[in-house]
Parts: sequence; C-alpha cells; structure tokens
Amino acid sequence: MEAKIFLSVILAFTLLNISCSQKDNHKYYAGKGPEFIGDGITAPVRVHIIYDNYVYKEGTQADWGFSVLIEGLEKCILFDTGTKPEIFESNFRKMGLDATKIDEVFISHEHRDHFGGLSALLNMNPDVKVVVPETFSNKFFRIPEATGSVAELVSKPVQLCNGLYSTGIIGNTIPEQSMVLNTSKGLVVMTGCSHPGIINILKQVKKDFGKDIYMVFGGFHLMNSSQKQINSIIDSMHELGVQKCGATHCTGEKQIQWFREAFGENFVEMGTGNILTII
Repeated sequence: MEAKIFLSVILAFTLLNISCSQKDNHKYYAGKGPEFIGDGITAPVRVHIIYDNYVYKEGTQADWGFSVLIEGLEKCILFDTGTKPEIFESNFRKMGLDATKIDEVFISHEHRDHFGGLSALLNMNPDVKVVVPETFSNKFFRIPEATGSVAELVSKPVQLCNGLYSTGIIGNTIPEQSMVLNTSKGLVVMTGCSHPGIINILKQVKKDFGKDIYMVFGGFHLMNSSQKQINSIIDSMHELGVQKCGATHCTGEKQIQWFREAFGENFVEMGTGNILTII
C-alpha cells in the first residue's frame, strides 16, 4: 500500500513538472502598456467579420462563434477563429482574404467557439504567431505545435502595434482578453464573449487606458438578460462614453434587438461577410 501511495505521489509530481515545463516553453508577448497610448489613429481601419451567428453577406455561412480580421495597421491581426475549421476557411476564402498577410492571431478565451477554426488558419499560414491568455491549458498548445507555429502568452495589457492593444486577462472564472483600438474619436473595444461582464470589461479598459470608449462590438453573453437588465447595461455604456454598439454572437436575439432599438442609427450591424470601417 505504501509503495502504491509513493508511486502515486511521484507520478503526480512528474505530471506537475511536465505541465509547468510545457507552459515555460512559451514566452510572454513583448510590448508597451497602455501608458504609452497616445492620441489615437486617424487612418481608416477595416474589420472583416469572418465568423458570426448571423449572415450579413449572402454566400457566407453563419454558425455559433466569432472571428474578425483587423487590417489597416502596422500588422494584420486576426481576433478569434470561430468554431468549425471548414466554415472558417470557407467564409475566409469567399471574402477574398489572404492568410499569408496575417501576422498574428489572438484568441480571447479557451472556448471552442473562439479557437475551433485555428487549425484551418494555421494550415493556410503556419507562420502566424498565436497569442493567448496565460491561463490556457497545455492541451490547447497542441494545435499550434502541430504546424510548428509560435505561441506566446498574455497577462497584462500590451500593445500589439501602433493603435492596437490587448486588454490582458480580465476575469477569474473564465479569463478573457479583448482588443482595444485607440482612435482619435475614442477607444474601440472588440470582445469575444464578455464572460467577465461587458460593463466590467469596459470599466477596466477605461481605467487602464484613461480614455472614453467610443465604440464596442462583439459577443456580450447576455442571452438570459431581461430588457430591464439590458437597459441598465446601455445606461452604463453611455456613462462610459459609448456612442456606437455592435452586439452579436452570444448576446441573444431579443437582447440584440433591444440594443438596436436603443442605439438607433449608431447600432452597428454585424454578421458574416460584413466589413466595418473605423476611422
């Protein structure tokens, strides 16, 4: 019995060391923090919606998940990859996008509807750097390792290129990173699923970056929220300076409609195949 206990302890210790060593193999993403944010970009930035629950352009396919490609900056950056590799690749190609131009892909959190299409992207371009929160499990890293792609970790807010940032990890139960575009009109926040709470994310962004939030879009994870709760969230958004809103993905259909009615002409329609131009 003592021998079995001893062997169990040794095995657990060995697995722990392997787990730690695998995580140690990945370095952290290097870059400035939001204290160097500056005045904001003035040139147009294009955001291509590759994966979403809703169709905007006929010929593309909707599915549960989210992915957008950001062009017009120093780097071409993909944010999330949706759920199914075949749908991601199909929409990607139908939109006439070029995988070889993508420099980096940032995954918001470790749920398949945000990283499931990663294998398709890496098969098209294995040179893409994959950047994820440091909380990701070792199992995830088998995906970039299969194509020899580089993976790096994020913990705190970090600059990706001039005008674009990761929020770093926000939340504890389901840690998540969002993207922040610094424009002359204010901050544009792109969210994956907003598991930490959309208002919590926006408040943290405003605190860390010290500017009003001009626009927010992505998944808000409000499917079970009442209209009263949505109205309270909208009020909080306005207090934070939000002028434009594009609620989609896991927000909920009724809830999206309530955002649409509240923001009126300032509601940003999302959906696969759409291209947002942000200036």
